[in-house]
Amino acid sequence: MPYVHWPTAALTVGVAAVALLLWFLVWRRRVPARGYVSVADATTYETLHSASEAARHLGDGLSDDGTEKAAPHLRAMLGTPALSICDLNSLVAWDGLGEHGHARHAHAQARRTLDSGRSVVLQGDAVHCTDVDCPIRAAVITPIITDDLVVGTIGAYGPRASAGLVRATEEVATWVAAQIELSELGRERSRAMEAELRALRAQISPHFIYNSLGAIASFVRTDPDRARELLLEFADFTRYALRQGGAYTSLAEELRNVERYLVLEQARFGDRLSISLAVDREVLPVALPYLTIQPLVENAVRHGLAAKSAPGLITLTASDRGHDVEISVEDDGVGADPDHIRRILDGQSRSNSIGLGNVDARLRQVYGDERGLVVETAPDAGMKVSFTVPKYTPGVHVAA
Repeated sequence: MPYVHWPTAALTVGVAAVALLLWFLVWRRRVPARGYVSVADATTYETLHSASEAARHLGDGLSDDGTEKAAPHLRAMLGTPALSICDLNSLVAWDGLGEHGHARHAHAQARRTLDSGRSVVLQGDAVHCTDVDCPIRAAVITPIITDDLVVGTIGAYGPRASAGLVRATEEVATWVAAQIELSELGRERSRAMEAELRALRAQISPHFIYNSLGAIASFVRTDPDRARELLLEFADFTRYALRQGGAYTSLAEELRNVERYLVLEQARFGDRLSISLAVDREVLPVALPYLTIQPLVENAVRHGLAAKSAPGLITLTASDRGHDVEISVEDDGVGADPDHIRRILDGQSRSNSIGLGNVDARLRQVYGDERGLVVETAPDAGMKVSFTVPKYTPGVHVAA
């Protein structure tokens, strides 16, 4: 699955926001200071505040509810008596004067823009104004274009249609388009995360399930209490691994599931498997993608230690690194060819190395390419897999 480069999307929105701000510093230079150092300061604050408020409601694209909530803030940015937002099929939102008069003609007025992809200026009878006292005498209808396709329009309605209003409306439409593209990227990320999780659940090793049940069965007669405890651990492990909750969990809960997994594996391997855990208590509440650590531990057991005749050690650490948490899983097993691991992480090799490529891809999707897995290994030299995650990332939290 290709990685999603979020900095590109953020840059697109940033450029649009800067361009929008520059236009408004010219377009609304007459705004009174009202306690600010300068008119430019007041205009900057008002524009950024309105843009911030509008952006909060555009996360689902041109949805009816979100667009209606964003419309007042977009109209405030333009400073016009009324504003319309249309999609390809209908009027999505109207804000300001003329709701019961002009609004019913808005989508028909947007038709030329929807068909041509060009801004259109309407004046006089073209705006269907019958009230002699109505301040709406003109309109600027501008396309909202994403991926070279017209997906809707913004209409600025007022007493006249100046060149400045045309340019300002076009900049607002460009900014809205950037928000829609960003929202679509967010949905793509969510879909990718869900697909990766489904793939990871499907990778839960049948051998592990069979071996766990076999180990439990071996204790039924010799140690019924141990068998009962292991069966409960197995039930809790599978319940967590197959849960249908959110995409994120706490580090504490993820480590609890790792412990369940290791208890079951120790029942099978006995003295051949030793475990060392070193976890800083301060990092336990940190949120991270669900099923991030257990697949790395399973990989260490299955591919590092299972093929080793002598006893093996797995060392799991979770360390406080200021703004970050560093997590590592290390084994003293048989190791691997670094080029083979590199091909797995690059998606160029199909392998039964449980979860390495999956976990790496999901970390990069959530935190950026610089937050992928770091693998240190060589044949007969064991393997260490580590990664760092920020203690706080917008949108990464445990669902209530």
